Amino acid sequence: MLVRGRARAAGPRTCTTGGAAVPASPPPALELLVHGVAGATPEELLGDPRTVRVTGDTTAAVFRRAEDADAEDRPERDPGPPIPEAYCWSRLTSGNGARALWLLLLPFMVVNLAHWNRPAAAASTRTVRLYGVLVRLVALSLTVLLVAAACEVALDLVAWQCAGDARCAAARGPLELLGPGSAPAQPGRRLALAALVPAALTGLLWYLAHRTWSAYESQPPPQAAPPAAEGPALAPVPDPAPGATAPEPDGKSAPGRAPGAVRGADSDPAPEEDRDLGADPLGRPGFWYGRRLVARLRAAHTAAGLLTVAAAVSVPTAARDRRAAPGSTLDAAGWVIQGLLAAAALAVVVVVCRRGRAERRPDPARDLALTRALTAGALALLLIAAGYAAWDRPDWRSAGRLPGDAVFGLLVLLQAVLVLGSAVTAARLHRRAPDPRAALRGLGGPAVAMLACALGGVMSGGVARWVADRLDDGAGAGAPLPGPPVLLSWQAAVLPPLAVVLLLLAAGFAVRGLALRRRLTAGIAAEYPGQGVDPARSRSVAGARAAATLTDAVPWLAAAVAVLSLVLGAAAVAGAWLTGRVPGEAARGSHPLLTAAAEAAQDAGSWLTGFAFLLFVTWGRRAYRDPAARRTVGILWDVGTFWPRAAHPFAPPCYAERAVPDLTWRITTWTARTGGRVVLSGHSQGSVLAAAAVRQLPPEVRARVALLTHGSPLARLYGRWFPAYFGPEPLSALHRDLVCWRNLWRDTDPIGGPVLGAADDVDLGPLKDPLAYGRTAEHPLPAPLLGHEDYQADPVFAAERQALLARLDSVSGGPVGLPGPRLSPAPGPPSAPGAAAGPPGTTG
Repeated sequence: MLVRGRARAAGPRTCTTGGAAVPASPPPALELLVHGVAGATPEELLGDPRTVRVTGDTTAAVFRRAEDADAEDRPERDPGPPIPEAYCWSRLTSGNGARALWLLLLPFMVVNLAHWNRPAAAASTRTVRLYGVLVRLVALSLTVLLVAAACEVALDLVAWQCAGDARCAAARGPLELLGPGSAPAQPGRRLALAALVPAALTGLLWYLAHRTWSAYESQPPPQAAPPAAEGPALAPVPDPAPGATAPEPDGKSAPGRAPGAVRGADSDPAPEEDRDLGADPLGRPGFWYGRRLVARLRAAHTAAGLLTVAAAVSVPTAARDRRAAPGSTLDAAGWVIQGLLAAAALAVVVVVCRRGRAERRPDPARDLALTRALTAGALALLLIAAGYAAWDRPDWRSAGRLPGDAVFGLLVLLQAVLVLGSAVTAARLHRRAPDPRAALRGLGGPAVAMLACALGGVMSGGVARWVADRLDDGAGAGAPLPGPPVLLSWQAAVLPPLAVVLLLLAAGFAVRGLALRRRLTAGIAAEYPGQGVDPARSRSVAGARAAATLTDAVPWLAAAVAVLSLVLGAAAVAGAWLTGRVPGEAARGSHPLLTAAAEAAQDAGSWLTGFAFLLFVTWGRRAYRDPAARRTVGILWDVGTFWPRAAHPFAPPCYAERAVPDLTWRITTWTARTGGRVVLSGHSQGSVLAAAAVRQLPPEVRARVALLTHGSPLARLYGRWFPAYFGPEPLSALHRDLVCWRNLWRDTDPIGGPVLGAADDVDLGPLKDPLAYGRTAEHPLPAPLLGHEDYQADPVFAAERQALLARLDSVSGGPVGLPGPRLSPAPGPPSAPGAAAGPPGTTG
């Protein structure tokens, strides 16, 4: 355990009163517990049914046991054990029914992760900026894809095909109002009316993004923070600077940013990609304050959605005017509108590419003129396009598919080019600063971006295919409707081969896991001498250990999905453009086996896309009504929305922009008021929040904080997938800055693992799991396999917590940053032989 600061002699503190030395009461100690994914109630965390909220609101708050509400003010309290507190943040991701709508934003969340998946860079380079630009462009293409899918359903399938067919319109009662013989029977007017649906979807996305932006990114950072007290006595909290968020006398504070963050005087700082990145990026004052970038991206994506709707309305109308009335006023108006749309689209791309994140200092600018001009201009163009399409054209009839369906193929090609470009960029970054633990040798970001594109394609194709089937089913006898674009049928047809490959990979991993279980089974009983041999028990323990290793295979599974999606997606585009027919029709006349395979793939793919769409709808509806299901959805957001919205503004909001300042302010104000010591105890995802919060603490406060992580994915998952922020160098920097840090892990845990490996003494593990092999005097009933849960049940947990407090006390008088002694491991019985370091190959 690395300790920084000068060690001083142990013994009771004294103070002088009238010349006599009087022992002073020792400063209090606090254990701040932070739960992981799936959440936990305050009663569960604190082990007491009677709890009180100390500070916070109904969304996220700090709780104590009722008997400890005023523990610092009671001198008779036993100073030995720390005061337990629990920070509960699960409602940030699963609080109300509106969170169910976030399922629609899943591709946006995944592509936002790709921004943070980039490899570590030895220094700031233009390559880093290029990587960010490429990911933001992929994110923009996903917005266009989603809105284009809505246009395909509302404008093409409903307004153009079904409403233009008397049989289909009659079978769908409301569509008779748009059918032949009605006032809005002209195709252009039907398109203008149907454009309300995708425009409303874009407006809903804007509303959700603006609402969460106001609640998360727009919370202003404080200008000053109270310093930590230098002794055990109560320290007065200084008045904040004008305009700062003042902490309350009891340690509470309004939601804000990290203490010590200073509002930047420059309203237009350079983007973060153009500046030195440093070894501790999560410690920058502006890291958790993305107000300006998200506002710009929100305006750009909203404008892109509205421009997509305007193009879907005006492009087929202009094509008709060029054929029917070349050189007419309507033809000229169509050209002008197309030119304005192209110029506006170019402006959107420039806004998306021009600026990245500014993290060196909080950037409070909002670019109101730019954002308002973008959205207002796009909305005005949409209204002009709708008016142009609604102009009287009595001889216009709709037939076949809506012109302009080639946009889906162009989007697929554009996404492929951008993903390949990001892969080349990521490979260059990885070569400059190689990290052997990085997922896919630095290509994790491009793989994640490709997965986001695949998810977007499945969702858009699924809703279009499902609506087309419903319209055909209700239309009765007669010729079927043309249906969605041919490309969507080809994309659906590649899903069955992809599913088969994934099943084969899963079977291979299962076989490997079974073989590993057989190898491990023989040695399990030897780890528990004197407790006999139970083959079933040994197989159970070995199976848990083997299953835990499957997490390490996830990167290669993601790589297989990404590569197959890229290759099969390109094949789908080629097949659609070369044949112009759906796969079953294109294969007719060839070998009977090929024809049968093509028809089977098309039918199975159509069923899979429709099933995926229904699964999303059903899951979302259940999550809206059922809090338990909403918590299950929240687990996905716990992992995916830790990171700020840097690529896609419509992604679910970053809960860490609330949780990290909460933790930082609580620690800072409590240590300033009491002069006490803090053990920040984080489990699972809570350990990631704890590490991020510690990085935001001022040095004088960090000197009073020890970090205790257990079941932590810091290195095994985050270090692999986000090497620029949790790779070996950032974690080593965190270790150097902390007074002391201990990490507990088990080899039956599929998520947690060592954080620094055998080179440092931070890691303690693997802990015994189960604690007893058979029935013993200490465990008369069979001990359970705990895996990722309940690390507090291990006696080592309490011993390490007390050791951390003792080490904090031993150096509390010394300055931070000076070389100090490396203390021996905590006293107490180890959980397993050789527990100080994990076996080779288990560091993630």
